[in-house]
Amino acid sequence: MMITNTKNSFRLLLVITSLLFTFLCYSQIGIVKGTVVDEKGVPLLGATVLVEGTTNGTSTDFDGNYVINIKTENAVLVFSYIGYVTQKITVADQKIVNVILIEDLNTLEEVQVVAFSKQKKSSVIGSVSTIKVSDLKQPSTNLTNALAGQMSGIISYQRSGEPGQDNAEFFVRGVTTFGYKNNPLILLDGLEITSSDLARIEPDNIATFSIMKDATATSLYGARGANGVILVTTKEGKKGKAQVSLRYESSFSSPSQINDFLGAVDYMELYNRALRSRDQSAPLLYSIQKIVGTKNGGNPDIYPDVDWYNELFKDYTLNQKVNLNVTGGGDVAQYYLALSHTNETGLLKVEPL
Repeated sequence: MMITNTKNSFRLLLVITSLLFTFLCYSQIGIVKGTVVDEKGVPLLGATVLVEGTTNGTSTDFDGNYVINIKTENAVLVFSYIGYVTQKITVADQKIVNVILIEDLNTLEEVQVVAFSKQKKSSVIGSVSTIKVSDLKQPSTNLTNALAGQMSGIISYQRSGEPGQDNAEFFVRGVTTFGYKNNPLILLDGLEITSSDLARIEPDNIATFSIMKDATATSLYGARGANGVILVTTKEGKKGKAQVSLRYESSFSSPSQINDFLGAVDYMELYNRALRSRDQSAPLLYSIQKIVGTKNGGNPDIYPDVDWYNELFKDYTLNQKVNLNVTGGGDVAQYYLALSHTNETGLLKVEPL
């Protein structure tokens, strides 16, 4: 009888031990670690790693590394990062899971570049306006001239049409600084440039174009941002086969309004009339013979009647612009090459070079 009880107790203890062992195995499958990088191999700081269907998660460190404790069998890890496509990977028996996140082009417009990082537009506190790059592609070869009328709060005007001096001056919500600097701060990929540099950038090479218009610009960039900040980021190379893009643009230019000028006969008659209106005895500057000879189309060397506007200017001119860019690359390096050519002939009648 004692032997039977002992056997039953041993069996019960064995069953309980097996259940406890199974529970421990299921309660902690193991530790999984790895690295999260982008397409260029750059570690992503702060990427979220979460076990699907649970609150068990972690985030990557400065080098993109993460370590997570898996407590469920057949766990699925969800990797997410702002501006990138979320990925799901089944762990199975893997102990190291490395992930490459791909940029999400559909949500690119929802990401806003600020002073030192990128944020979602919904999390940016401040007045930030974004101009669509397609709206900047205008027949004008000067990018600053294309800003006029694109958004509220920007005052843009052009002082001259002289080649090389045709940049438009613009203010963001008026002038808040008088004297030395009253123009907005312009940053191209984080580096300060002048409005002349901005004017020569081709819209085809721009990825995003944003303007900060309130006090947030001052808190991020100091007193230099008091007149607003223009943030321009250019396109970057992407991993893959070489892709070639070519855009050819042809446009006509002509004066919107032409002044009416007096002919030689009308000018001489009005000039003589003006002299006599002041002094009835004043001698006439242009004789009657000269006026009649010019009116009858006499010798042009003696009686000249030249339409100088038609001699100097054309009715219209043809402008041409070509932009070529090549992008591609591999795992180690990516490239983006751009070449632009602009031909503006102008309205003056000149001999071709």
